[in-house]
Amino acid sequence: MGKKATWLAFLIVICFFTSSVLRPAQAIWLTLSASGTKCVSEEIQNNVVVLADYGAISDDHSHNPTIAVKVTSPYGNNLHHMENTTHGQFAFTTHEAGNYLACFWVDGHNEGGGDVSVNLDWRTGVATKDWESVARKERIEGVELELRKLEGAVEAIHENLLYLKSREADMRMVSEKTNTRVAMFSIMSLAVCITVSALQLLYLKQFFRKKKLI
Repeated sequence: MGKKATWLAFLIVICFFTSSVLRPAQAIWLTLSASGTKCVSEEIQNNVVVLADYGAISDDHSHNPTIAVKVTSPYGNNLHHMENTTHGQFAFTTHEAGNYLACFWVDGHNEGGGDVSVNLDWRTGVATKDWESVARKERIEGVELELRKLEGAVEAIHENLLYLKSREADMRMVSEKTNTRVAMFSIMSLAVCITVSALQLLYLKQFFRKKKLI
């Protein structure tokens, strides 16, 4: 019974994580004002495929608005930049770990005024894989296809855990360095205060002696 319970718990954990990794990509709706900018960011690790589709519509459906789009990497590299467009898509493989930023704003040549709604379908990692093409190419279906999806999800989870572990190690190193510097600064400040106090006592002692007060 103990082994069965362990396997059951393991399967529940795997199903929980795979359901979050393999869940269908949900679109994000952004509302842009005539002079505003909206940005979407996601922290992504290195060597991850990113796919996105976007489209703009006016809230009153009276015209076809145009927008500008810019996608940048954590170090400011330009990955995608479009202007005067109503819809489009971008795809890239990450070469830097960190926050990837996608910004949208209403194009300056847009007529009609009013707010503009932007639909963004942003997918990363295993969610970008076309499983139907994989199934046709490798002639797999049913349980075998689901197992292949689970395998991809487990690999993605493993990579995410390794990434989080490395981030935790980096943050711990930074924290230790900061603590060391703060301790050194505190010791230096204390030494300066003691030195200044000693100098003040010596000065006062000499001053009182000159005034023949002591």
